[in-house]
Amino acid sequence: MKAIVTGHSRGLGAAVAAALLERGMPMLGISRSSSEALRTRYGHLLTEVAIDLADDATLAHWLNEGELRRFLADAGTALLINNAGMVTPVAPPGAQGAAAVALAVRVNVAAPLILTDAFVAHTPGVQDRRIVHISSGAAHKAYAGWSVYCATKAALDHHARAVKEDAVPGLRICALAPGVVDTDMQATLRATDPDHFPALPRFEALKRDGELTDPAECAARLVPYILSDAFGEAPVADLRDIAP
Repeated sequence: MKAIVTGHSRGLGAAVAAALLERGMPMLGISRSSSEALRTRYGHLLTEVAIDLADDATLAHWLNEGELRRFLADAGTALLINNAGMVTPVAPPGAQGAAAVALAVRVNVAAPLILTDAFVAHTPGVQDRRIVHISSGAAHKAYAGWSVYCATKAALDHHARAVKEDAVPGLRICALAPGVVDTDMQATLRATDPDHFPALPRFEALKRDGELTDPAECAARLVPYILSDAFGEAPVADLRDIAP
């Protein structure tokens, strides 16, 4: 199996990348920055591409250059994990800003859909193809101040449902919510103006009470599931509802 992971250089993406690389899986990591730690330990397996997924033109140019196609050319099985995302803007309408809204939609929705299309196009002969959208409980639970993030994650969930209906041969897909993980996104939320995010005390309590999941612990559950026979049976899932 070969894997592509976006946002592989930090947080949950880095933990998932490490778990896959530890299994000896060749990987293409796509992120704005590289990971020295992963490169040092798994350099023989890891190829890194520095791309800002918010830049549609740069992403399209990179895809046209054929690096993704060449990476996947000899794959017996193939995996795409659309992990990269952003939690901002955290504010009600009227305080979000056009640029911030557009940026969130490009990173959280457009890039995963573009990469999904390219991934499927470049793996026509691969019998086992798997796509993971890293989703969120916010896809189905509404939070004041979080309308943009909720909408973008709901978009990934419904994209996965629709792709499953396409019944593309050999393709499995799941929008998978990992739970509350101790990443930079959580830190960003805790730094939000409380007037813009009424749920702030809950997220502060999760950190204070040690209820955030360590990224490595999350990856240790997530990776076995996405490699299992059960993956893709449901197009939308929550890791917390899946038996260890």
